[in-house]
Amino acid sequence: MLSRRKSVSGRQYTLRTRPKLEKSATLKRIHVTAGVLMDAGGRVLVSQRPRGKAMAGFWEFPGGKLEVNELRFDSLARELREELNIEVDSARPLIRYRHQYAEFEVDLDVWRVSRWRGQIEPREGQALRWCGVADLQEIGLLPADTQITTALRLPDTIAVTPAVAISDAKLLDMLERADLLGGLICLRRPGADTRSLLALLAGACCRLEATGARLLLHGDPVEWMSALDALPPALFLRLREVVAGIHAPVRYLTHSSVRLLQPELFLGASCHNAEELERAIEFGATYAFLGNVLETPSHPGQPGMGWQRFEELVRDLPLPVYAIGGLGPEDLETAWARGAQGIAAIRSLWPKN
Repeated sequence: MLSRRKSVSGRQYTLRTRPKLEKSATLKRIHVTAGVLMDAGGRVLVSQRPRGKAMAGFWEFPGGKLEVNELRFDSLARELREELNIEVDSARPLIRYRHQYAEFEVDLDVWRVSRWRGQIEPREGQALRWCGVADLQEIGLLPADTQITTALRLPDTIAVTPAVAISDAKLLDMLERADLLGGLICLRRPGADTRSLLALLAGACCRLEATGARLLLHGDPVEWMSALDALPPALFLRLREVVAGIHAPVRYLTHSSVRLLQPELFLGASCHNAEELERAIEFGATYAFLGNVLETPSHPGQPGMGWQRFEELVRDLPLPVYAIGGLGPEDLETAWARGAQGIAAIRSLWPKN
């Protein structure tokens, strides 16, 4: 990822863009299955490539090559048995994408392993290490594995604030129950001016403190950054405690787009087709929404793209993608199977009472 710094009223921001990968029919393509194992403390298991292997010394998620005519889950189970001496009982797809090296291309098929049997031990002379997700970027991961860390930082669901006209007071009351929603909430208030949104954001700070949830600010990144930058420093820092990032309609992703320099902030993009997904990747989005997948109450009579088309669009993308449009928690298993990070929803993820 490339970065260029930009100053807005004295604070430093960065614009990040990604070079496009040129597809080549001459590159050898390797299909790899890898597993993410997590302990009770939230640490994930990584292994160090031993001497004698290509790229020795780099850390990676355990796994290996898919054999001819082998099913993906079977490949994962076999590799973890051979490398770690464990039997996989339960796992689900996490992210699948391609990474291009100079001489070959890796098709990475990454699974999140939720249950296994046996005592983990290194069976191929590799070093093993349990590592916090926040520390993964610092240990020297294989270049092909770095995108997995983004998927691990993101939750399974993102609730979007209701589009219907409700008062700020009602919305703040809803945020007090944000602990029921997961880690991220997209704060979307169509038609609201920046001053009103900042006031709402300030009110949300106190409501979210006890929940652990954080906000994605919906809108133009340039406008949001300028508005935040104009605040007194103490208030700016206070609001930053509850801001996880910015979620932008893809039309706002231009060379004028900026994002805060802190690497932990997310940049999301709302997408509807392949061209918009490509734009999101080009301008350094952390994740994307893609939809509508199914028909929604807000657009009656307009069919969604369907799960098959969703899967076609997200396959091989180096970007976690949330399915959105007519979906609820009951659709999570389907979304994972179709290559999604999870689901986003305006109605179904909010508490009913």
